[in-house]
Amino acid sequence: MKHHFNPKVIQLLEEFIRNLQDRLQRIADAYWQLSPEKRYRIRLASFAFGILVLGFVAGRLTTVHRVIKTEQQDKEIVVEKSGMISLSMPGIALNPQIYQFEKASFQNVPQEIKVPGRLVFNAEKGKILSARVPGRVERIFTFEGAAIDIGSPIIELYSPEFNSAQQEFLLTYQTVKILKESNSLTNLLADARITQEAAFNRLRNLGYADSDIKALEKSGKSSPNLLMRSPLKGVVVRRNVEPGAVVNGGDPLMFLADPKALWFSGNVFEQDARRIELGQRIRIYLEAYPDREIVAKVNYVSPTVDAQSRGILIRADIENTDGNLRPDMYANGKLQIGSMQAIVVPQTAIVRDKETIYAFIRTSPENYRRIMVKGFDFDGKRFAITEGVEPNTE
Repeated sequence: MKHHFNPKVIQLLEEFIRNLQDRLQRIADAYWQLSPEKRYRIRLASFAFGILVLGFVAGRLTTVHRVIKTEQQDKEIVVEKSGMISLSMPGIALNPQIYQFEKASFQNVPQEIKVPGRLVFNAEKGKILSARVPGRVERIFTFEGAAIDIGSPIIELYSPEFNSAQQEFLLTYQTVKILKESNSLTNLLADARITQEAAFNRLRNLGYADSDIKALEKSGKSSPNLLMRSPLKGVVVRRNVEPGAVVNGGDPLMFLADPKALWFSGNVFEQDARRIELGQRIRIYLEAYPDREIVAKVNYVSPTVDAQSRGILIRADIENTDGNLRPDMYANGKLQIGSMQAIVVPQTAIVRDKETIYAFIRTSPENYRRIMVKGFDFDGKRFAITEGVEPNTE
């Protein structure tokens, strides 16, 4: 069979070969124009590069087996595909002060589920400081995060309505004072005292403290500025107004809370909904204090499932007596939902390889075996084995 080639292709190939020959000739001419010493260096570099390439190719195509000679010993290690390791050490005794083996036995351990969450202020013991009368914010005496005591000044509010309430109280106060000096007007005195008490209660409802009312009685001068004080000892959590803001009656101005009364707020997964109840014991651990364990009881279980997290909100009271805990700290809870039988061992007896957990058992005085086990961490120092070890195993 005859093959016919395109003449244009043949022409291009011939031209490529001529160009290649011309370039090779130029390289050869340039090479021979060099000094003998430089030509020697080029030949040496080319030879070394060739040896390097040859070694690389041989290394890729050849499998090298390393043989390590060791003295013949009686110790034997057998590694199975499942990850189990059998170790035989005849004539070698382990230090009993370091390695201790005991017969495994079942113990009653709490069955728990993990509950991620965080610490928050106890809203039941917090207070919302709101405007009792319309007015304008004149001064703010504190800021978010500031510590406050009962009676500490918080906000000064300018309010003409509050000024009218003071004038009304002063009028009733003076009336009662005059009638008390006149013994003949006893019937009017009783009515005046009722009116004075009503004016007194109105000032208290507007946020005026008893000490401020007594000072008003002594001075006899009213002022349009209402000084709002803290009703509790705690911290300012949130401030909703700035100086100069105009507010209406009922507008929230600040949220105050007691930092020593906190909640653990956690989310239980939807599949565990049937396991949670009020009063269950929960152990709480904080990332900031990993060695600290807080024990509490669930006092609230949400009747609904959160649409975004698909979790069920639970809460537990936390007493922050030392003041080291802070709201919004991340926390992990372990909610006790029952109890179960498990073999409890120290954490030091467990070997972890990524997600696989192993334990060593003694099959005879000089033979040991590493086996795969399943279980969970228990109280931070021990591990509860639920599968892999039978009772009476050492």
